[in-house]
Amino acid sequence: MHPYVQLAKEAVELWVKEHKKPDKDVKKSPLFERKSACFCTIYKNKELRGCIGTIFPLHDSLYEEIIENAISAATRDPRFEPVRVEELNLLEYKVDVLSEISPVKDLNKLNPKINGIIVKQGSKQALLLPDLEGVDSVEDQIRIVKMKAGIFNDLPCEYFTFTVERYS
Repeated sequence: MHPYVQLAKEAVELWVKEHKKPDKDVKKSPLFERKSACFCTIYKNKELRGCIGTIFPLHDSLYEEIIENAISAATRDPRFEPVRVEELNLLEYKVDVLSEISPVKDLNKLNPKINGIIVKQGSKQALLLPDLEGVDSVEDQIRIVKMKAGIFNDLPCEYFTFTVERYS
């Protein structure tokens, strides 16, 4: 198991069982020292159980970013009830580390298997990770991300893109 995924798993298990977070001062791999945004996704029986992340890093290290997002995915995703102790053995984890975002110049040049997409219109915005099951075209990405953002009109939107390093 990749260290990022192991940390997400340990953070969720420690939080759900003891309401504690992994020690920030523990000697950690240089892998965790960089400052990056990430998304943590939790699955139960291959079905989505929680997914929370950040577009920009909110913490000083990827170590802290993974801990916070994993716990949030387990306990604060509004689509789901918080994870319970009896579910822990059934969970699988994925960590996506995001690149920096950049404005989209040409939507037709995006590849939904490689590029994630962010849409923004006024105060509404949403993000869709790349390489999601059932999202096979840029048109699918745009439709889904606009729906997630609550954008149901044809007014102009701003689009941004990013790539991810995916660990599962």
